[in-house]
Amino acid sequence: MKALPIDDKLSLGEARDFSHVDTWIFDLDNTLYPHTSRIWPQVDERITLYIAELFGIDGLSARALQKYFYHKYGTTLRALIDEYDIDPYDFLDFAHDIDHTDIALDERLGFAIEKLPGRKLILTNGSRKHAENVARKIGILDHFDDVFDIAAANFVPKPDRRAYESFLDKHAVEPKRAAMFEDIAKNLVVPHDLGMTTTLVVPRTADPFREEFEQEAVRALHIDHITDDLAGFLRGEVLPHRP
Repeated sequence: MKALPIDDKLSLGEARDFSHVDTWIFDLDNTLYPHTSRIWPQVDERITLYIAELFGIDGLSARALQKYFYHKYGTTLRALIDEYDIDPYDFLDFAHDIDHTDIALDERLGFAIEKLPGRKLILTNGSRKHAENVARKIGILDHFDDVFDIAAANFVPKPDRRAYESFLDKHAVEPKRAAMFEDIAKNLVVPHDLGMTTTLVVPRTADPFREEFEQEAVRALHIDHITDDLAGFLRGEVLPHRP
């Protein structure tokens, strides 16, 4: 896969700015850390293994079934709940039992998030435990007010509108005063429609462990900003808008 053609930061012509924002919402996986941390490949492998053991099939067959579930339901977990009534908590514990060794402390990102005025929240299709473990290792957990995970969304994943509505209700967020940072373009459609300022976070180099659409620097009306350096973007693009 070719390296992604993206500058340090990009903004679209009619992009919403951040001057009015008082709630900052961040996805976790592949948004708050680079793919070089090797977190998602481990989770992905654990999901494949879970499917292989659940159905008694080989790895290649499990992988194909996993991708089918992902494209049809948004997450493998949603498919397994709907079609096979599995225990979602067992699945999440298994999928997120990973090695955190390669997760580096990110002082630049920690400083940038700390300086944002207002509430900071994590909105993830993963579990709270996973989000807290990863954010703690990065050194940013203490800067967040809360984590809204897949269980809090009643296991309805992004980009389903119900996931965002549950999040907004739980935390009393006014979407027109909120900003959303996310690594998958389609997950920003609903936030933008609700009135949020949206930023797509893409990798600096192509991630061989994810599909191309999951890391594409999409230019679309529902994406206000694009960056491949979240810390630099927050410090150079967001904070100057504040008095």
